[in-house]
Amino acid sequence: MTERNEKILVKSSVKDEGLIEIRRRQIVEGALKLFKEKGFHRATTREIAKAAGFSIGTLYEYIRTKEDVLYLVCDNIYHQVIQRLSHISTSSGTIEELKEAIKQYFLLIDSMVDEFTIMYQETKTLPKDAQSYVLKKELEMVALFEKILTACVKSGSLKVSDKEVFLAANHIVVQGQAWAFRKWALHKHFTIKDYTDAQTKMCLSGILHSEE
Repeated sequence: MTERNEKILVKSSVKDEGLIEIRRRQIVEGALKLFKEKGFHRATTREIAKAAGFSIGTLYEYIRTKEDVLYLVCDNIYHQVIQRLSHISTSSGTIEELKEAIKQYFLLIDSMVDEFTIMYQETKTLPKDAQSYVLKKELEMVALFEKILTACVKSGSLKVSDKEVFLAANHIVVQGQAWAFRKWALHKHFTIKDYTDAQTKMCLSGILHSEE
C-alpha cells in the first residue's frame, strides 16, 4: 500500500482536495491544543470542532470518528519529522555527519515534545491499519539512521555488523523520544544540548566498543 492510499483511511464527503487539506490542518492544530489540555479520551468531537473553528457538522464532513482525528495528528507529526530531517546528509560516511543527524533529530524532538507524547500515549487507540501506518513511519525514522550508520561502515569509520547497525539506529531514535517522555525529570539536570552531547557520547562509545 502506498503512502497516498494509506492516507485515504480518513474519508471525506468533500471532493475539493485543497479545501480538505486546509480544513484538516485546522482540525489537527485544534486537536493538538485540546489533547494537550485534557487528553484524547476526555476530548469530545464537539470540542475538537470548536477548537478547529467550525461546527460539529462541518467537522464530520472531513472525518468520521474521533480516531480519525488522532490518525491525522499522528500523520501530521511524521510528515513534519520527515520533512524537517530530509535535508540531513546521509552519505558522507563520517562520524561528524552522524553526530549532526543526531543533533538535528533531538532538536526536532525538543520542539515537538507534546506532539510526540500524545502520539505514543494514544497510538494504541487507533484501528489496526492506522497503527500499522504509524509503525511504518516509525521505521522510516530508524531507516534514516541506518543509512547514515551503514555509510560510516562502508567508509571504514565504523566496523559493526548489519544487526548492530539496526540496533544502534533504534537506540538513537528511542533516546531522542526519551527526551519527550522524561523531559519533566531530565530538564532538571540537562539542557537539550547537554542531553544530546551525553547521549551521542554514550551511543558512539557503545558502537565503538562493539568493534573490539
